Amino acid sequence: MVAGELSGDILAGRMLSALRPQLPDALMHGIGGPNMLQHGFVSDWSMEKLSVRGLFEVLLHYSEIKGIRDALRDQLLAEKPAVFVGVDAPEFNLGLELQLRQAGIPTVHFVSPSIWGWRAGRIKKIREAVSHMLVVFPFEEQLYRDAGVPVTYVGHPLAEVIPMEPDVSAARQQLGIAPDATVVTIMPGSRLSELNYHVEPFVGAASILARRDPSIIFIAPMAGERQRQHFVGLLAKHGLQDVPLRLIDGQSHAAIAAADAVLVASGTATLEVALFKKPMVVAYRLMWATWQIVRRMVTTRWCALPNILAQETLVPEFLQEQVTPAALAEAVWQQLHDDARRSTLRQRFIELHHSLLRNTAEASAQAVLQVMRRS
Repeated sequence: MVAGELSGDILAGRMLSALRPQLPDALMHGIGGPNMLQHGFVSDWSMEKLSVRGLFEVLLHYSEIKGIRDALRDQLLAEKPAVFVGVDAPEFNLGLELQLRQAGIPTVHFVSPSIWGWRAGRIKKIREAVSHMLVVFPFEEQLYRDAGVPVTYVGHPLAEVIPMEPDVSAARQQLGIAPDATVVTIMPGSRLSELNYHVEPFVGAASILARRDPSIIFIAPMAGERQRQHFVGLLAKHGLQDVPLRLIDGQSHAAIAAADAVLVASGTATLEVALFKKPMVVAYRLMWATWQIVRRMVTTRWCALPNILAQETLVPEFLQEQVTPAALAEAVWQQLHDDARRSTLRQRFIELHHSLLRNTAEASAQAVLQVMRRS
């Protein structure tokens, strides 16, 4: 198994929670994170080695990443595992899956690349590389059936993990926040490259909001110690160290549950915020050269998952040059004070939650076992 970042590790951890009891003595190894390790998974390389986003950003780490993939490929071709499961990370996993499948090793890919959003032509490579696709959004199932790729819709595990009615009081008590406080949670991303592009506008927006209403409490969950140190360094670099922002180690779900509104980088975190039924403002920036290429490949109107799933603009999005402290601050202010919109969002997010709710752990584990039996 290979998971390339924290969100993939969470997905894989849920699968392993149901797969491990079925295969108690199996060696499960590859690349993974703490959620996978809890189920006896052995990570041969650090997952952080793969946690790089952006075309040109990946080029800077290309030699190291390719070296890891080649070494893992050679190991697996010699070992001939019963199945290989690539969890998201399509740039790393699909090429590896193609080589493994050509050698007779069955491959499962968990989480479809966003072929419905950009680079739709990837479906041809997926058909060659993947023995079975596991999808987490209901509309994806038909896309793969039409393309002749065996597929199972397993629901999204976050819909099981996050309660339909989050306990705001308990989250605030856990974090030491007053029940009646106004709370804005800042989530600029878990990758260091994301922090580079988002800390300055996100925390700059918090600075503007703090001047507008000094009673607002700002919190930011940190994915790990490296992220915290990098975040603090960026605050100093941009002269933002005096902004009243409290950094929290982990506890991202508590930080979301406690919030009145969330300023979040586009990605899986936007789905988490939606499942917690919270108003949000979504933003994303990339290296300029990367953006010039990506913008020409995009085929969807939206970048935020809640908007894509709803096929309408439920929450505001800001991309590239739109991502300024002033614009983000104004959008967050509106999310805090538009009560009618907050009520509508809550209802739409409840509907979204129900559509994604399945026994994902069991469904994904059974799909993997079936692939193993067929092989």
